[in-house]
Amino acid sequence: MKVLGVVVEYNPFHNGHLHHLREAKTLINPDYTIAVMSGNFVQRGEPAILDKFSRAEVAVNMGVDIVFELPFVYCIQDASGFAMGSIGVLERTNVVTDIVFGSESSNLEVLDKISNILYEQPKTFKKLLNKHLKKGLSFPNARKFALVEYLESSNYEPNVIDILEQSNDILGLEYLNALKLYDSKIIPHTIQRIKAEYNQKEFTGEISSATAIRNLIEKNEMNKVRQGVPSLSYEVLRREIEKGKAPIMFEDMRDMILGKLRMMKKEELIQIDGVKEGLETRYSKFSKISSNLTELVNHVKTKRFTLTRVKRTLLKIFFDLKERDVKLYNNHGPQYLRVLAFTEKGQELLGKMKDLSAYPIITTPSTYRKIYNRLNDNLLSSKKRYQSIPEIYLNQIEYDFLASNIYTLLFKNRDLSSYEPDKKQRVIML
Repeated sequence: MKVLGVVVEYNPFHNGHLHHLREAKTLINPDYTIAVMSGNFVQRGEPAILDKFSRAEVAVNMGVDIVFELPFVYCIQDASGFAMGSIGVLERTNVVTDIVFGSESSNLEVLDKISNILYEQPKTFKKLLNKHLKKGLSFPNARKFALVEYLESSNYEPNVIDILEQSNDILGLEYLNALKLYDSKIIPHTIQRIKAEYNQKEFTGEISSATAIRNLIEKNEMNKVRQGVPSLSYEVLRREIEKGKAPIMFEDMRDMILGKLRMMKKEELIQIDGVKEGLETRYSKFSKISSNLTELVNHVKTKRFTLTRVKRTLLKIFFDLKERDVKLYNNHGPQYLRVLAFTEKGQELLGKMKDLSAYPIITTPSTYRKIYNRLNDNLLSSKKRYQSIPEIYLNQIEYDFLASNIYTLLFKNRDLSSYEPDKKQRVIML
């Protein structure tokens, strides 16, 4: 049995995503396809433009058999934490055989060589990394220049600079690192990314970046959006807009985040994951003089702390995601498999997974407390025992619920801002 795994955000699902999914399925010819997808907040440090159930609905209609939610605590981490959580979900299904990811270079051999260096952390490389960090460079740039020097000293000169400046290649490296971390047997493959760059702001027609499409949605230029997304994705988007549930934009969190920051003390800020080296002072100072979030993040960012990192850290501050907790989550990985949507074919695979996976598969979130109690008592199943750590399981899933509770407050239609939507929304079945 071949099971394809893909890591996605589908924010929103566009023609480039459809190309990637079709190419991946052609490459692997899988019996089933599984996607692990960010929930209501995404890795760029923003709320998703559409809620997770709407995006999962599109995914299963476009050819995915099961959509699992990436736990919130991994969604807003850097590339390393995001990949660690995503690969952890795919690995812990215990059925995924292959993973395919987009890549600008599409050179798996070179990516794997670089990944080995990053995973093994040779002493010479660590010294070079520290040297560049002391110059005040951001971690991605310090790592990039350290790798170039390290590889040049070993007489191996791939085009490392290009690879380490491309969003998909950077994530691909982290997927390879995570596969090594889990000692996974999942086989990695790459697909060449076509046309639009990940962060390209200009609309380029049929194949455009998610960034460009989100910008068009924000401006309500829906005729152009229609060109860049599959028809079903467009229909779901229009439906959610008409309901007043979309689009959700970064600035919609203005009052929440600025209010939270203005109330916090520096001693509280420094406990948050990613707040270090004076960032607490910058957040505290500039939150008091900024009138919106764009202004705030532009004030806070520096040569060392990139815009995306500043935005991700803002969400960590808002959700009180402390450094000690993130380390715990990353040390132990995802503690459950939360299903958002599945097809009739996917339902067959879920049945197999329930026998094979060592982690609870959750299709009815309202039962999460019962699962927690049974995990504590080791009575989840009379036939087998699960590997989930009860307290970490509980913390992770309650963060998912909290993220959804906050997300509904961003709806334009305030009548839909209900509490605990995750416990009321049924899994989408196609």
